[in-house]
Amino acid sequence: MSTSVTVPWAEALGAALPPLVVQAERVAATVMQGVHGRRRPGQGDAFWQFRPYTPGDAAARVDWRQSAKSDRLFVRETEWEAAQTVAVWCQGDAGMDWRSHRDLPTKRVRAELLLLALAALLFRGGERVRLFGLPRAFTGRGALNALADSLPRQAVTAEDGRIPRHARVVLLGDFLAPLEQTRHRVAALASRSIRGHLVQVLDPAEETLPFTGRIRFEGPGGADHAAAGHALVPRVEGVRALYEERLARHREGLAALAAASGWSFATHRTDQPPEAALLALHRRLAPG
Repeated sequence: MSTSVTVPWAEALGAALPPLVVQAERVAATVMQGVHGRRRPGQGDAFWQFRPYTPGDAAARVDWRQSAKSDRLFVRETEWEAAQTVAVWCQGDAGMDWRSHRDLPTKRVRAELLLLALAALLFRGGERVRLFGLPRAFTGRGALNALADSLPRQAVTAEDGRIPRHARVVLLGDFLAPLEQTRHRVAALASRSIRGHLVQVLDPAEETLPFTGRIRFEGPGGADHAAAGHALVPRVEGVRALYEERLARHREGLAALAAASGWSFATHRTDQPPEAALLALHRRLAPG
């Protein structure tokens, strides 16, 4: 799907990044109310909580002072201190620059907003974030601007042999390319015990095909996008049901290939607020 509203990526990114970072911080701050950072049990020195003793716990972990206050044994748990690295990728082909209305963000802008807001949450929790194709990870509260500045240098495709085994990844895009392309990339990452999450970002018009009458659809081009080329449709309303059926099948295929590799799949529309998608994504990254 295409439109005359097309802006070169480099120019758009240079103009949009500063406010995009500010918006990402605001979205992250809103979501932060439902997030508790790295407060997870594990190896560390910082006290987190007491919990009842269960068979199998080492005797050295029993807190005898706390246990003496009741008729039960309690174990002292410490906060999880080993920061994880989350690798993130945002689809960057021309199709991501499309929007159906000037009041909506492009799919690229919304995907990058989710990526940066997620990174802001991870930084606040002490985690590290890296972009596909870049050698080093970003960390610390002041790293968000540097991460945003590095977005144009991320890998063109969701492939990076340097991502360590057992890492976690988040891939954001419209994923309208043929399913085999996405399946190949997800399977390649999953074969290295990498756990991941696919987030499909679509414009609302790509779900509902609200156009009527004779419409010429032009693809954005690019080998990695399914809509390359063009088509003249005499009556769009006559193909709407078929279009919705094929989109539903495509989404079912994305969900199935994600599940086959132990990944998750979620969808997000650019006319919806980003906070709910961000909170759900951040929760999926919790160890479990």
